[in-house]
Amino acid sequence: MTLNTIETKAITITEEASVAVKNIFQEKELDVNENYLRVYISGQSCSGYQYGLGLETDKRENDLVFEENGVKVLVDDVSIEYMKGSIVDFVNINGQSGFKVENPTVNGENCSSSGCGGSC
Repeated sequence: MTLNTIETKAITITEEASVAVKNIFQEKELDVNENYLRVYISGQSCSGYQYGLGLETDKRENDLVFEENGVKVLVDDVSIEYMKGSIVDFVNINGQSGFKVENPTVNGENCSSSGCGGSC
């Protein structure tokens, strides 16, 4: 698959998220230049998509690869279709910190297609 810069740049990794990922790589003694952050859709619920993040050493055939703020990012070709325009951030609220994905394409249509029977 030929990588297209416009396709792969559809997800933004904030500076805060990049720093957090680099810190995790360092804690696990992994080289940031030889490893990847994987971002993917892990499911769907009444409140929208559920996201997964992981560290990987190898890319797969159907992966799109891009680099942002010094972090190499993998997104599979299916997840990228649902995540266009998303922002991966690292937040600290009331002493609790973690990664947060903001996806501007999520709307009320997810409720009707999820089978929950309620409104979002």
